[in-house]
Amino acid sequence: MLIAFAWWTILLFQKNQDAFKAKKELMKMVMVAEGVVNSPDQFINNAAFKDLEKKYKRQEWMIFGEAIVFVISLVIGVWLINRGYNKAIHTAKQSKNFLLSITHELKSPIASILLTLETFLKRSLPQDKFEKLTSNALVETERLNKLVSDLLLASKMESSYQAQVEVFNINDLLKGIIEKIKAKNPEANISLEEKIANQEIKMDLLGVTSIAINLIENGIKYSFEKPDIQVTIDKNNEAILLDVADKGIGIKQKDKAKVFERFYRVGDEDTRKTKGTGLGLYIVKEIVKNNNGSITLVNNKPNGSVFKVVLPFDPIRIN
Repeated sequence: MLIAFAWWTILLFQKNQDAFKAKKELMKMVMVAEGVVNSPDQFINNAAFKDLEKKYKRQEWMIFGEAIVFVISLVIGVWLINRGYNKAIHTAKQSKNFLLSITHELKSPIASILLTLETFLKRSLPQDKFEKLTSNALVETERLNKLVSDLLLASKMESSYQAQVEVFNINDLLKGIIEKIKAKNPEANISLEEKIANQEIKMDLLGVTSIAINLIENGIKYSFEKPDIQVTIDKNNEAILLDVADKGIGIKQKDKAKVFERFYRVGDEDTRKTKGTGLGLYIVKEIVKNNNGSITLVNNKPNGSVFKVVLPFDPIRIN
């Protein structure tokens, strides 16, 4: 099509030149016959000829202008088609990844709970084994409940999510969250650095809780055998500052902009070993956005990632 546009432009340009030459010769013959001009210089300087020349010059520029408009329209059209195609491929890949991950995430705890219940029905177990199996079943039930909660929360994010503002102690909240996560992940080293002490805030309690849990669990998920997570809480005159740093595998530069997309997970779902649905960081980003905050992702040193969350507040929100 570009070649066709170029050829069409050349032909029109040549036709315009031919028409100009023909009219120029005709005008010259008429003026000479009528005695208006007596020499080529007089003809060239004649007002009628100059008007004719300007007219065809304008037509030349019009031809080039239309060609440029057509070429730009074609390029934009091809770009839009390509963008739509890539978006469709990306959506299809996301859907495939989500179905694969959600199938695994649902089947695993259900199978574990089912096996525990069948064991209780068929056998009479010693108290210690009974308590161990019950504890495992409760962990899997909590995992299943969190998965369903994340799915419901993600579906609300774009339309009906509303921040539930409450007064709470941000330090106590983070300590409680860390204790619960440590109980489920005893191998993890999770430390809390408090640059503010006993800070009462008026903010979205559910949102802040979800942000902290998802970021800490994400750090554990993508860390090595013994995860090392550093949580830091601070504030400035305008916002609460929450940093969650891990020393895990890190995130490549090309994936940093994508990790906050819904259902996006780094790597291939067919070969991935880490658990998850790709909703955690999406939920974090949407909650932060709903609270007029910001979240950035930077590299940790020597390895790993640091998520920096800024949640603004009005002066009346913090005492």
